[in-house]
Amino acid sequence: MGRTSAGRSKPAWRQAYRALEHGHARSQYTRPTIRDFSPEIGTFATLFVDMQHKRHRADYDPLGRWHKSEVAEDIDAAEDIIARFERVPVQDQRAFAVYVLLQSRK
Repeated sequence: MGRTSAGRSKPAWRQAYRALEHGHARSQYTRPTIRDFSPEIGTFATLFVDMQHKRHRADYDPLGRWHKSEVAEDIDAAEDIIARFERVPVQDQRAFAVYVLLQSRK
């Protein structure tokens, strides 16, 4: 099995990467507990929900109109928040990943 430079096996990384269920993520991102994370992570979550809504509109609204300048602004916003997210301490990034990927049990 091949390994990435970070020492993860490629198949395991692929599985974790593909494990995200967007509906579950959106649900987690809109729960009040998202406020337990840093503002950068909260902003990432808000942007995710907004971008997902826009993608759904683009996919399913045959009469919708989108302007190149608006899409470019969305791309810039996404790049900016991803860069800010990457500056969050890695232990917080991991906690967020667990929060988003795994179902909460009571």
